[in-house]
Amino acid sequence: MWAGIVSIFPNLIRTVLNEGVVGRAVARGDLGLDIFDPRDYAEDNHRTVDGRPFGGGPGMVMMAGPLSASVSEARRLCPTENPVTVYLSPQGTKFTQSLANELATLPGLVLVAGRYEGVDERFIERETDLELSIGDFVLSGGELAAMVVLDAVARLLPGVVGNPDSIKCESHMDGLLDFPHYTRPR
Repeated sequence: MWAGIVSIFPNLIRTVLNEGVVGRAVARGDLGLDIFDPRDYAEDNHRTVDGRPFGGGPGMVMMAGPLSASVSEARRLCPTENPVTVYLSPQGTKFTQSLANELATLPGLVLVAGRYEGVDERFIERETDLELSIGDFVLSGGELAAMVVLDAVARLLPGVVGNPDSIKCESHMDGLLDFPHYTRPR
């Protein structure tokens, strides 16, 4: 599987995804991973990726242009055709283990992490296949949500988790919670 992450904070993504299960999956080649910074696709010298909301209101909105260019580049570099593009937002479909199982079967995935008040709706309508939420709360950006989705998906890829039986017996795999676990007494 290959994943591309679109974020204006690529170092935040790199720091977390170089560790743990996802870091091992990337190091072994089980998961290809590229990061795309919309600032690299901005059309001005200031690398502007946000603007004031049309109609007023607080905050800034991420511009469709740099996001679309980032996603286009991600799709171009994806080693498989037609990766699914996912925008992480509080308004999206709730992310579940069942959705993680579905996404793990895909050969390519582009995760878009928004910031500020959100992203220009035209970008969502034109460029995304799926809008996902990791819960009923608001984060300062979509990077953490993207990493949650990628971690949940990557651990389902063959060979990523050391013991494949570990995945079969976990919480939510059959729609139920797991039982309590204890270490052996000494």
